[in-house]
Amino acid sequence: MELGAALLAVGADERTTSFAMFSDTLDPAWIAQALAATGTATIRRRKLPADYVVWLVIGMGLLRDRSIREVVRHLALVLPASGARPTVSGSAIVQARARLGPQPLAALFAQSAAVWSTAAADAERWRGLAVYGVDGTTLRVPDSAENETAFGRAPVRWGSTGGYPLLRLVALMVLRRHLLAGVAIGAYRDSELTLAASLWGQLPAASLVIVDRRFAAYALFHRLGDPARQRHWLTRARRGASTLASRVVQRLAPDDDLVELTPGRQTQRAHPDLPPTLRVRAIRYRRRGFRPQVLLTSLLDPAAYPAAELVTLYHERWELELGFDEVKTHTLEREEALRSKTPARVEQEVWGLAIGYNLVRLAMARAAARVGMPAVRISYRHALLLIRGFWASAWLAAPGVLPRRIERLHEELALLVLPERRPRRFPRVVKIKMSNYPRKRPRPRRSRVK
Repeated sequence: MELGAALLAVGADERTTSFAMFSDTLDPAWIAQALAATGTATIRRRKLPADYVVWLVIGMGLLRDRSIREVVRHLALVLPASGARPTVSGSAIVQARARLGPQPLAALFAQSAAVWSTAAADAERWRGLAVYGVDGTTLRVPDSAENETAFGRAPVRWGSTGGYPLLRLVALMVLRRHLLAGVAIGAYRDSELTLAASLWGQLPAASLVIVDRRFAAYALFHRLGDPARQRHWLTRARRGASTLASRVVQRLAPDDDLVELTPGRQTQRAHPDLPPTLRVRAIRYRRRGFRPQVLLTSLLDPAAYPAAELVTLYHERWELELGFDEVKTHTLEREEALRSKTPARVEQEVWGLAIGYNLVRLAMARAAARVGMPAVRISYRHALLLIRGFWASAWLAAPGVLPRRIERLHEELALLVLPERRPRRFPRVVKIKMSNYPRKRPRPRRSRVK
């Protein structure tokens, strides 16, 4: 049985061992449920039925170095016609993706991520709390009129718009496994705080979410903090924020205080039902070569949650930035933009990319468990290349050989251990590309000697 048919065989009698690598993570029954829930299941016989198109969209993300038609051919995702070679035209692929739409992929991601992220967060708890992170980024989309209307462009100084249209993406991630638990997609003009509103409800009990200082808002602190469910937050205070001029209630230790925050006038007008004060913990620290910083958190007990550990834990927020780099630099091969030229297919491609990224990360976590290493110590770039090679060539092997090939793949992934990370000793700076021409500098005026 070819890989495409093996991946999509749902019945117990039709499954072969070639599906073992994927059935442990992405259950084919989830695909059927997502298609049924969104009303997009294929009724008539087509060369590209809906469940095949789901795997096509996922393959588009993982096999970015191949065209879409090559993805269909390499994964054998075409039902054979009677007495004819299974082929499909480019227009048929576009029509099949348009029939499917983005909703089934969004539902499939939500269902799979809920299961995968819960297990991943439970395996890497900090003092009994599951550690999550939230941050945003942008992705370029093809320069078409429809994409520009739906997503917009970034303003530039020398004109009204410039560059490619951009979509804004906010992700909820299990930081210690780099696993996406939730994704919100919007236009470039949408703020990260607005898009993240749909993600806060996905935070489970007994969890800690680490956010950037752009999310440091009085109303959000009240929403995220839930002592009854042991749901907490950790962030860095904004420099010059009015909420920092608050009253110190109790000094817990040097550079560790309980403070009462008060909302600004604008927050009071927008949220009149909020309490007038909020008691949080403020931890002041300074790393060598960096400016002094203040952390704010809802973890008020200094004995249960030491300040030194919280300072170290906050910098794990950078794992989310590394996850964005893995998607944009390695998975997308640093291409200028996504492939899709219409907003619906752009969203569909993003959901497929998120599912594919999680599949790679789950395979890396299993390989890391074999050698007793954290999942973030496995090289994402090399793991992706190995999985790409397996996906593109597995259908050529006999079914009886595939179990041994899958086991060999897991063994090779376990060998991709990275060295321990070096601590950052210098702050981030924006580096300007050097020009091939010498810079024109103003010549100093020579003083005339009288």
